[in-house]
Amino acid sequence: MAYYYPSPEAQNFEQYMRNNIMESAKALNASDADFATFKGSRGNPRFWTRTNNGGLQLNNDVLPSVGVLDIYQNGHLYAFECATAMVVVLYRATIESIGERAFNTHFRDLFLWDWNYDSNLRLIATYSKPEISLGDVVYFKNPDHAPSKPEWQGENAIILGNDLFYGHGIGITTAQGIIDSLNEERIPGSRTSAYFTDEALHPDFEYIRSLSTRLDPPIENNRSAKYTIFSRIGVRTYID
Repeated sequence: MAYYYPSPEAQNFEQYMRNNIMESAKALNASDADFATFKGSRGNPRFWTRTNNGGLQLNNDVLPSVGVLDIYQNGHLYAFECATAMVVVLYRATIESIGERAFNTHFRDLFLWDWNYDSNLRLIATYSKPEISLGDVVYFKNPDHAPSKPEWQGENAIILGNDLFYGHGIGITTAQGIIDSLNEERIPGSRTSAYFTDEALHPDFEYIRSLSTRLDPPIENNRSAKYTIFSRIGVRTYID
């Protein structure tokens, strides 16, 4: 059996990007961007157009990196749910890791909505807690959430270390802090607690590293292919 051993360069890049994911999560938490269901989503109209389903479509004359970074610079103009927040964090971490030029080459026509993301992000799913690492996107499930509040069916979060997690709308807290927040939104009388699942996502670090050396425009720009949900954790947040 052949085993794959990542090169030192690949190992260093993975650690570098994981650090950028954690820093991007902390920065989004500090940005004043609000939590909202799709019904209440909003964005800076100078850079993004809100669609009928509550998504944010990048305006044609805006560079992708500029649109993403504006969320951090003018967070008070934005509101979205937790899955979108995870994608925003990963986009910003990608910019920090491969640079704006490479990001603008490979991440075009961005559309922020739920777990939709550009195919070049290439997220990898794992289903084993021992495999979960710092910077991974993880999921807390709330099986007895109040039916009138489907947005509380679970929480996507970034692992920051030292038992701290960033969850959009909850903030930076411990695993128990996220569980306690979700438990407050259960069916009255429920004794079924929210819990930390085995699900996790992380980027294909070696592939993203390769994008920094491929700066020519991609041959195809097929949006229907670019916005397939390849991997996601948890379940969709419904419009209420």
